[in-house]
Amino acid sequence: MLGKRTSARSQDFSDPIEAIKFYMDERGLKQRDLIPMIGSRSKVSEVLSGSRSLTMPMARALHRHLGIPAEYLLKEPSFPSETSESGIDWRKFPLKEMAKRGWIERRAPLRENAEELVAGLIGRAGQSQSSVALYRKNDQNRTNAKTDPYALKAWCWQVMAQANEKNLPAYRSIEGDDPSRLLVRVARLSPAIDGPTQAIEFLTKQGIAVELVRHLPRTHLDGAAMLSDDGRPVIGLTLRYDRIDNFWWVLMHELAHVALQLSKPCAPKTFIDDLSLVGDGGTQEKDADEFAYECLIPRDAWEDSGILDNPSPMSVMALAQSVGVHPAIVAGRIRHTLGNYRLLSQFVGSGAVRGMLGK
Repeated sequence: MLGKRTSARSQDFSDPIEAIKFYMDERGLKQRDLIPMIGSRSKVSEVLSGSRSLTMPMARALHRHLGIPAEYLLKEPSFPSETSESGIDWRKFPLKEMAKRGWIERRAPLRENAEELVAGLIGRAGQSQSSVALYRKNDQNRTNAKTDPYALKAWCWQVMAQANEKNLPAYRSIEGDDPSRLLVRVARLSPAIDGPTQAIEFLTKQGIAVELVRHLPRTHLDGAAMLSDDGRPVIGLTLRYDRIDNFWWVLMHELAHVALQLSKPCAPKTFIDDLSLVGDGGTQEKDADEFAYECLIPRDAWEDSGILDNPSPMSVMALAQSVGVHPAIVAGRIRHTLGNYRLLSQFVGSGAVRGMLGK
């Protein structure tokens, strides 16, 4: 301990936040370890991002429990202005809708307070203003060309903020050399009446956050797979299309990103998906498609069934039972493959998911 404090004394911290992060790194602490000193998970995130000021009680607690010298904690902060450098126009975020949903404070006038209000959301998401970068079409994302990058970013922050507010168990990474195990196990929950609920509860126990956040206008969004700063996978679902088949397809597609790509050191940390854009998004999106398809309905079973030649209700039930998935999954794949969305509509469970999940 003494050696660490001596090394800290040699540092020239520009502000209290830099000092706190240094001491956290020295002791191997996570944001959750600061909750007893700062007050809540959201407050910790906001303080570390610079969107909430460090109060005297917080400073005293950090000094008492972590041994951070008072002169570091009382130093005037010097936050750089990122607005001009990053090209972010904070007024372009959908502030009214964000305030209406409770994502940001209702503080009028919204546009004049835009940067501070959005900074609060960024803090709850466990990120910092200096890391702001808008998602655009040329990123590794399957996004509509008409998507509003400001609305899309706000949605992702809200997903991360909700995940941060939950006390999830440690993430259990994919076991062994076969990443399909997790997805197949989740798919086998689908036949249950409350399958979506069971799937979310199961993934939560694995340390994978699944957050349901309604999409914002002009996002054209089904879901996303993201990695938090502490390495936790976070899946966001919009339930844009309230159907059983769509729920399982989007969830499995995002899980495929978790299993195949998010764990790799050089992979993108965020995958955003408008799954109505067939074949778009590059190799990683196609790999996720194929992996999800295989874990839901194995290729051999699909081809051997000859179901596209006879897409009857009995054929749907037979194939679903043989592979152990909900009939909506089989019907949904048939409809998608044939491009006929009037076919087998009695199987896909329209309007069945939001009510089940309380959304």
